[in-house]
Amino acid sequence: MITTERPSTVTVGRFTIAQSQMRNAALFVLSVLAVYVLQPAMPIRQMDFWLPTASLALAVIVWAATSPALAAGRRLDRAVLADAAIIGGIVLGVAALRFVEPLNGLITRTPPPSLLSAAIALTIVALLAVGAGRLIGPRPAWTMLPVVALIVLLVVLKYEPLTQAFAAALRATQGQAAAQASAFDVRWLGFSYIFFRLVSALRERAAGRLPAMSLHEFVTYVVFAPALIAGPIDRPDRFLKDLRAPFTFNGPDTGEGLRRIATGTFKKFVVADVIALVALNEVNAAQVQGAGWAWLLVYAYALRIYFDFGGYTDIAVGVARIFGVRLPENFNRPYLKPNLTQFWNSWHMSLAQWFRAYYFNPLTRALRTRAWTMSAIIFVGQVTTMLLIGLWHGITWNFAIWGLWHGLGLFVHNRWADFAKTRLTIPPERPRLQQAVSAGGVLITFHFVTLGWVWFALPDVALSLEVLGKLFGL
Repeated sequence: MITTERPSTVTVGRFTIAQSQMRNAALFVLSVLAVYVLQPAMPIRQMDFWLPTASLALAVIVWAATSPALAAGRRLDRAVLADAAIIGGIVLGVAALRFVEPLNGLITRTPPPSLLSAAIALTIVALLAVGAGRLIGPRPAWTMLPVVALIVLLVVLKYEPLTQAFAAALRATQGQAAAQASAFDVRWLGFSYIFFRLVSALRERAAGRLPAMSLHEFVTYVVFAPALIAGPIDRPDRFLKDLRAPFTFNGPDTGEGLRRIATGTFKKFVVADVIALVALNEVNAAQVQGAGWAWLLVYAYALRIYFDFGGYTDIAVGVARIFGVRLPENFNRPYLKPNLTQFWNSWHMSLAQWFRAYYFNPLTRALRTRAWTMSAIIFVGQVTTMLLIGLWHGITWNFAIWGLWHGLGLFVHNRWADFAKTRLTIPPERPRLQQAVSAGGVLITFHFVTLGWVWFALPDVALSLEVLGKLFGL
């Protein structure tokens, strides 16, 4: 249950406003604006306006599909209409900058479309939202329809031939040459993580666990600016708890937030960028000669991806902390874990927890009702989960192999741990042996993960096999 306490207030003239309300309003408006500001320019005209607008549209439609008020057939209250008006006002305001020559690149990188086009789009979104609320809202099982639609959209964006076809269609709408379309034409900022938040809300609604959220709370959750680009992935109930908690700017949270921002900035823009100079990539993979240099590239990549992603997470967590939102952590010293299971409990933790909650656990529960052995259930659950995590990064053979690499590794470790726990125990009176075994586990796990990064870092199977051969002098 989401509870609230007596909030701190600020008096402005005759009005008394809770600091938490001011904070929430600021996060709402700034997050909506950030969707446009952070979206990079694209070769297709006006897409740096339309794709952010599509992110907001998806958030509004899914909110409507999960809204208890719309499900009950009640009329929208003033608060919802006010939230919708703010979103619509921001969208139209961004479009209106088209007519202000010095400012038409202030929010979007290229001039936005006409006000009429934006207004028509908002009208369509409003109709779709009302329709979703009336049709899907009273029928929680129907939430699978938007889930499937979101999965299809994700596949289009992750599978290069489909992305290229999508880019060609978008080019055609703008009167540009479809023959020049490329998968790199479509860079929908943050959609990979917006997808997770939308699906979380839909599945929680289907299970009857989604708390009632106002429109501005839901949109803030979906496009929360600090976590928009690369997470962490939060759950709606946990995020809402922070959003509704009493808030006042305070020294401890601000100090901790600034410390995390500084740490993350150093990790990402100093350490990771320096290591990137010698980290494995497509260019140096083909040029490297000798096993020693090949290992240097692979080790550097392992460190670079950790400091780059970990640094971004520190920045996101730090910014959110200043505003009283405690985003989930993503990393907990993953390269120091003694086995692969513990590695995945400490690497991109919010991603692993999302797949565990919405895929692995439901799948294994369903398989237990059949005459399957526990080994078969674990094999299917772990291998398919990791395969999907790999394909979420991109639908390519290399990402699929990377996912299978970890899925098979997790299965082997699970079976080994089950076998060894009653047969190969270390007596408590031999702590040094336990330390040696643990250190050996860290070494083996780190190298297993590091070899897996070869598949992740390179674009094709042939080059990956060539690098793996060089690592072992083949």
